[in-house]
Amino acid sequence: MKARIATRRSPLARAQAALVADLLVAANPGLQVEFVPVVTAGDRDRSKPIEELGERGVFSRGVQAALLDGRADIAVHSYKDLPTAPLAGLRIAAVPVRADPRDALVSRGGEGLSELPGGATVGTGSARRSAQVRAVRPDLRVHPLRGNVGTRVAKVQDGELDAAVLAVAGLERAGLADAIADVLEPPSFLPAPAQGALAVEVRTDRSDVERWVERINDADSRAAVRSERAYLRDLRGGCTVPAGALATVDGEELRLAAGLFGDGEDPPLTLRGRVTDADALGRQAAARVLAAREQAAQ
Repeated sequence: MKARIATRRSPLARAQAALVADLLVAANPGLQVEFVPVVTAGDRDRSKPIEELGERGVFSRGVQAALLDGRADIAVHSYKDLPTAPLAGLRIAAVPVRADPRDALVSRGGEGLSELPGGATVGTGSARRSAQVRAVRPDLRVHPLRGNVGTRVAKVQDGELDAAVLAVAGLERAGLADAIADVLEPPSFLPAPAQGALAVEVRTDRSDVERWVERINDADSRAAVRSERAYLRDLRGGCTVPAGALATVDGEELRLAAGLFGDGEDPPLTLRGRVTDADALGRQAAARVLAAREQAAQ
């Protein structure tokens, strides 16, 4: 048995694909894996903010194409990079145990967000992170930042920036956890929907591969991400919308914190429901956030 795994070429993407490969081999004795590196639209243009690249799925479409044209059997994505609308012919067969979903601050002097001096420059390529940093510290300067995790950390360490906001999971998977100066705690600082989760995608006509992959699915992680993604989907946006959400599962209960960030945003809301109602809870959160926005605009 052999499985070809499509992944982006970045060090973080390769590390994530290797994590999935290890899980697959452990769950399917005798399975052999090989990797199919792919360059995506987001990899080709690292100068523009993601919001200006003009398409959804800038980090995922190329990897999905490798599945659809038969170059690969399995695709591994950072789940937060996937558009909320599924692609015909493909399905998410597994969400492995989720890593830490929170954001972190990397700073040159080891300061936390509250300790940075006024006027310090904080790098991020995310509209959501930019809005939340400005809400907490309006005296800081937010600077656009793209590139892989190592490049972004290096720009802080080399003095080009005073600090940067990155995902805890990405830093840990890239072997850069020691660079974390401050973990930005929810619900006051909400991560992107599905942050820290991996999506393992297969073709709908490959039931054999689907069986291999389903063995590494974690039900609680999948339910939490499903709720967050339903929230994002009903906001009618993709991964570039400045929305934050974090769902946690406790037994049969699911708790969802959600917000939409920008000028004059309302505080994040928190809803509770049953795990089996994960999608409905996300849709309910989106409806409440949109209704509040419409009322404020009147």
